[in-house]
Amino acid sequence: AAAGAFSEFSLGVLVLLAFLMVLLCVVTILGNILVILAFVMDRNLRHRSNYFFLNLAVSDFAVGVFCMPLYIPYALTGTWHLGRSLCKLWLVVDYLVCTASVFNIVLISYDRFLSVTKAVSYRARQGIMSSPAIQMVAIWVFAFLLYCPAILFWEHLAGHSVVAADQCYAEFFDNWYFLLCASTLEFFVPLLLVSYFNMHIFHNIQRRQRRGRASSPSSEAEDSVSSLTRSWRPAVVANRDKKIAKSLAIIVCVFAICWAPYSLLMIIRGACQGTCVHNFLYEATFWLLWINSSLNPFLYPLCHMRFRMAFLKILCPKKFATLRSVNTPSF
Repeated sequence: AAAGAFSEFSLGVLVLLAFLMVLLCVVTILGNILVILAFVMDRNLRHRSNYFFLNLAVSDFAVGVFCMPLYIPYALTGTWHLGRSLCKLWLVVDYLVCTASVFNIVLISYDRFLSVTKAVSYRARQGIMSSPAIQMVAIWVFAFLLYCPAILFWEHLAGHSVVAADQCYAEFFDNWYFLLCASTLEFFVPLLLVSYFNMHIFHNIQRRQRRGRASSPSSEAEDSVSSLTRSWRPAVVANRDKKIAKSLAIIVCVFAICWAPYSLLMIIRGACQGTCVHNFLYEATFWLLWINSSLNPFLYPLCHMRFRMAFLKILCPKKFATLRSVNTPSF
């Protein structure tokens, strides 16, 4: 396994690495707790599309509170000291929540895609919670089925285990065929879907802008008030859609940067049985994958004004009260 790639460093470097790992863990936990608290404290956030952000925050929170802390000693020493049972539990949770995080990103992008391209039918379903609830549960079911049965039963079907007693990694770690199929479903297909949704949103906005310019009133004698129903509302909608497209573009890029190196190296490493990829390089891409869970609380909710105001209300209540009093008209 790649764990222990850092153990060859000096004590000073190990201390620095330990500090950075713990810092990343804390940032991941606090960032996603903030998203969860925003839902608890602010009822304005509890509508259909924002529940997908909550689902994402729960999966990313589990990465920070469970996966990272248990892995840090293993990464630094190269030895698993917590026993085989806890190793299995750690593997199941790690693969489950990381895969669920990816699938939640796809679900959020799909929801944004519908809100822009099929706005009328999307708004009509805003009050219906059954469909989002089913989708949110389905995310976790699919994420579990992708890796967890293999983690739990691979050694029983093979008749023996290839993992040493002081190590902790999946039995299929060097099985190239399984890794290729699983990575395709976990990363490559989601990346294509998220990219497609984003490009479709971008082209949809461009078409709206072209139609708006073509149909703009040219007669000066036209009633000015009537001209402002026609121009103000489409401009607001277009501006909102631009923000959605921009936030999704950032999401696609960050998702690809964080997941592509690990997914590719995992397949290459499995094909050559670990001989062609240095453990340190693989370990670095493994942590890059987890960094995505620490960035998500900032990439997603902070793209929306309601979340920003909810965060401000939690972190700086005095400033929030002042801002609200300034923006509230007095009659």
